[in-house]
Amino acid sequence: MQPESKMMRPLGWLASAGLLALLVCPRSQAAEPGSLEETLETLSADAAASYLSPISSAFGANLNSGWFRRAPQAKKLGFSFEAGMVLMGSFFPTDAGHFSVNGDFRLSSSEANFLLDEMENQQGGALPSFVRDALIEEITSQYTSVGISGATVIGAASDSVTIAFPGATYSAYGLDYDVPAAAVKLPFGGFGDLADVPLLPLTVPQFSLGTFYGTNFTVRWLPAVELSPELGDYKYSGFGIQHNPAIWMDRKLPVDLALSFFTQSMKVGNLFDCKATAFGVTASKQWGWRFLNLTPYAGFLLESAEMGVTYDLMVPVPVSALYPDGVYTEKVDITLESENSSRLVLGTNLRLGIVNWNLDYSLAKYSGFSTGISLAF
Repeated sequence: MQPESKMMRPLGWLASAGLLALLVCPRSQAAEPGSLEETLETLSADAAASYLSPISSAFGANLNSGWFRRAPQAKKLGFSFEAGMVLMGSFFPTDAGHFSVNGDFRLSSSEANFLLDEMENQQGGALPSFVRDALIEEITSQYTSVGISGATVIGAASDSVTIAFPGATYSAYGLDYDVPAAAVKLPFGGFGDLADVPLLPLTVPQFSLGTFYGTNFTVRWLPAVELSPELGDYKYSGFGIQHNPAIWMDRKLPVDLALSFFTQSMKVGNLFDCKATAFGVTASKQWGWRFLNLTPYAGFLLESAEMGVTYDLMVPVPVSALYPDGVYTEKVDITLESENSSRLVLGTNLRLGIVNWNLDYSLAKYSGFSTGISLAF
């Protein structure tokens, strides 16, 4: 992986570069896995899904935030163009820092050695080395049903992810050996600078154009940027549409009302592939004039988001004809669904000349805020 400073240069102009650095750059602790991808390489799918769940939901909540600051007026033709930046932040629920789940886990040679050490300590005798080697090969050759608990990616760094091995019987040279239950601590808890953070931020550029028969169009887009040759590119794009049905009515409504739809995707190298969609009703009321006004706005949106995660599980195992390099490798693809299903948005936009500034709050499972500044013409 490239050094941090070398990676960050092409990302410097991206406002979301700090977040990407947390996910893909090495940590300072030499004893711990360096990047989030390297951390995931030690986790089977069930453990990885629970470990990543909070940032999956927070990413989805962020992507569905900040799309509007007003509803379009009921005009057949009216020119408006805005270009600016939107900052979103989604707060983590208080219970998002710890997980506990039952699932399948592929134990490594060192973890199998630990279990056998515990067995020897309890039974008061040492295994012959050839028996020990055979048992390690047997333990590491299969998935084991275990309990998995500890910090999520945003949990406390001191809350180590722990494998609760329930005990099992393994065979070696025609004899059965009862390996007792034991707790195996992995060398990490919450991930690096994400540990104990209260929210997940994200910033994106946004462009809006209107109004055509009561309709506004919004685009979010960034050109592809290479994170590193190993990780691949960072890509982001999305679009939205708001339509005021009052354009087809003879009677004028007291507020501007719009049916709204927004969708987007974000790809963080070869590791994350995020998609989000929201639709619902938005409303606003402008007080003032075109270049000096205050516009309170609100919206209710149904939303969904998912994060696809792809990585290589790499488990150290005894060297054999099947694993000549001593590593069991498996491609892991998991899809994480965001916990947010709807949101209520309340906010205000202030326009001074050609400058728009807005601030809003979204009430949801993963609540959050968005604020934006843009030039409006």
